[in-house]
Amino acid sequence: MVAKKRVAAIVKINLPAGAATPAPPVGTALGPHGIQTMEFVKQYNAATEAQRGQVIPVEVTIFEDRSFSFVLKTPPTSELLKQAAGLDKGSATNRRALVGTVTRDQIEEIAKTKMPDLNAFNLESAMKQVIGTAASMGITVAE
Repeated sequence: MVAKKRVAAIVKINLPAGAATPAPPVGTALGPHGIQTMEFVKQYNAATEAQRGQVIPVEVTIFEDRSFSFVLKTPPTSELLKQAAGLDKGSATNRRALVGTVTRDQIEEIAKTKMPDLNAFNLESAMKQVIGTAASMGITVAE
């Protein structure tokens, strides 16, 4: 029988796909747990190479023997909305200054992409979450 490894910590970090470096935030997040940051960076970059240009959150599970495993998440909703609207950043005063527009089809596409990481039971409620994020960024939804 194989003994289960005991989890020492779970760390969540948002990193650029295929371009992570051992510098902060990776080093500062994983260093205190005694993880080989270079080894993590190599594995993360290899796993996310196809998604270059996006921000891919990662959840790193660190075990007591200083080994680790990680799970890649879907890109943040705000990043997907910025790409869809062609923006560099959202509005500083969200509901007063509107900075862009997305279509209902784009919202649906983003909701389908995010579905594994959202706490929504169906596509309609996932779309409502994405629309809420869009509103808080100053992005309007064209009907």
